[in-house]
Amino acid sequence: MTGDATPGSRLRTRATELFGVRYPIVQTGMGYVSDATLTAATARAGGLGIIAGGMLSLAELATAIEFVQDQTSEPFGVNIRANQEDVDKRVDLLISSSVKVASFALAPKRELIDRLKEAGLVVVPSIGARRHAEKVAEWGVDAVIVQGGEGGGHTGSVPTSLLLPQVVDAVDIPVIAAGGYFDGRGLVSALAYGADGIAMGTRFMMTTDSPVAQTVKDVYLSKSVNDTVVTLEIDGVPQRVLRAGTIDKLESTRGPTRMLRAARNAVAFQRLSRTPWSHMIREGLAMRKHEGLAWSQVIMAANAPMLYRSALLDGNADLGVMATGQVVGLIEDVPSVAELIDRIVADAEAVLARLTALPSRVATQE
Repeated sequence: MTGDATPGSRLRTRATELFGVRYPIVQTGMGYVSDATLTAATARAGGLGIIAGGMLSLAELATAIEFVQDQTSEPFGVNIRANQEDVDKRVDLLISSSVKVASFALAPKRELIDRLKEAGLVVVPSIGARRHAEKVAEWGVDAVIVQGGEGGGHTGSVPTSLLLPQVVDAVDIPVIAAGGYFDGRGLVSALAYGADGIAMGTRFMMTTDSPVAQTVKDVYLSKSVNDTVVTLEIDGVPQRVLRAGTIDKLESTRGPTRMLRAARNAVAFQRLSRTPWSHMIREGLAMRKHEGLAWSQVIMAANAPMLYRSALLDGNADLGVMATGQVVGLIEDVPSVAELIDRIVADAEAVLARLTALPSRVATQE
């Protein structure tokens, strides 16, 4: 980090240089949440915004990219799923659209990394274990987002405070810390661990630029750090969600009833997204092969998109599922993205100023 006195100068890191942004703050690609509006707002405010492309059709993703580029000339990213049937076309779209960053929730295949890097894109997968970071670093990714167990959505069991130093010590590429961050103090703590920035999901979701229904934001505001649960019942892979809505029913429902509900939701998602059934079936087969899911879990995975959409976009907090990090219990307001980033930067600068002043204060007291 540099030492000049311009605003945010002490927050310049390898990540700000790599992404071409003013501040080492990343807005993660949350399905149904990280739309073009939220991404553009983050980019304009100096952070790295990421469009969640996994739930969008190829045409919808193209429209979203065009919208962000119309709104700002600042860099931004797109999150895509490496196991999608049309992932090659999505990679082509990112390249032809001159998107800066390609983000992946799961590690992409090595050939995808090579294609994106050859085209000049920055490749940043999210990982939840040291060995995964070492693997993708060996494959040539430019940075990694490291999410600890406090984080929302798909998550592991190791807390950020333990996972982050493990990964920082294991790889020599920029590391972005995720899971439990919401303010400037957290940003400074991540930098102290050796990270090059922070990534936040829940905190960005709880902004006025987020498309999430206000009734659902009100539910989030009412929750404490103890009001989340990690469950396998959504798609067979551990996810941290609010203890609210339909989650209790999901965890208590078994057998044919659960499968019937999942199948109905899968049909609804297919009609809404217009994803060919052949693509959905092949994606399911890939999940079963590469992620070791049972057929019942594959069926539940098809159920997940409608559960999230029902709550987050349609405002049905009592019916859907709401992903969240434990940090939900520390969020008390819904600012704009610009206000949020300005606040985090100012708080981080104040913390750094206080810490750097400590030696002189001690010397004066002595």
